[in-house]
Amino acid sequence: MPFQFDHLRTLTALVEEGSFEGAAHRLRVSTSAVSQRVRAMEQAAGTVLVRRTAPVGTTPAGDVVLRHARQVVMLDEDTTRALRAVGREHGRVTVPLAVNADSLATWFTEALAAVPEDLGAVFEIHREDEQHTTELLRSGTVMGAVTSRPETVQGCSVHPLGALHYRAVCSPGCARRHLRGQDAAALARAPVVNYDRSDELQDRFVRGFAGREPEGPRHYVPATEDFARVVVLGLGWGVVPEHQCAGLVAAGRLVELAPEHPVRVRLHWQRWNVSSPALDAVSGAVRAAAAEHLHAPG
Repeated sequence: MPFQFDHLRTLTALVEEGSFEGAAHRLRVSTSAVSQRVRAMEQAAGTVLVRRTAPVGTTPAGDVVLRHARQVVMLDEDTTRALRAVGREHGRVTVPLAVNADSLATWFTEALAAVPEDLGAVFEIHREDEQHTTELLRSGTVMGAVTSRPETVQGCSVHPLGALHYRAVCSPGCARRHLRGQDAAALARAPVVNYDRSDELQDRFVRGFAGREPEGPRHYVPATEDFARVVVLGLGWGVVPEHQCAGLVAAGRLVELAPEHPVRVRLHWQRWNVSSPALDAVSGAVRAAAAEHLHAPG
């Protein structure tokens, strides 16, 4: 069913700003105009699209329309940028992307820096666990995502990137206090550092190495650099990206618990199947950076 362009643009602004007032300010219209446009879309769709919460969100039907809206708005921005470029004016196209924290900290920003500046792309990065970034693709929040899930989201294409390797490490003091060498039972009981409550890498390592569930006390540190620092300071052991911990292990500030058992997380790039110079360039840069920095899947 057809939707007016202004209505589609209003829906994207509403979700991004999180409130009717914020969308109105961004679009330079009244709050009632935003409400009227949303109601008109819901009448056309025959269902509720927006949850009137704080912040506002979309219903499952709204997710479908939001994804369509973002694609239409992106294509309009691409066209506007191209026309301005012909007239030697400066145009911009927004490219929202979802990336896991460890990729963002170790290799992904190099891909963004490699995107030609004359494309006029500006990036909105959503940091999310690699197992959940596809949900942002599915809802229409982002156009491309680094994900550990190979299953293709409807309307997207998927390309394998390689594997990000992690190493189980701890400080020498933590090893002396809790681990007694490579004792599997001691590892399962030792204090552990998790990124957040959805972080399963440490549990995955214990199951594979010790053949049991971890039982030790847990710290939660949801920032990549701070996570590694907490491990260095000895609060517990953790699974840290190889790029971040190799130098610390060489310097003796960290001890690797099982050098022969790296944790491998296979990553994929998923993107919308729409023709966009900016999104095409981002995809090419992501694949090139991944080829340089990630391991071959193994």
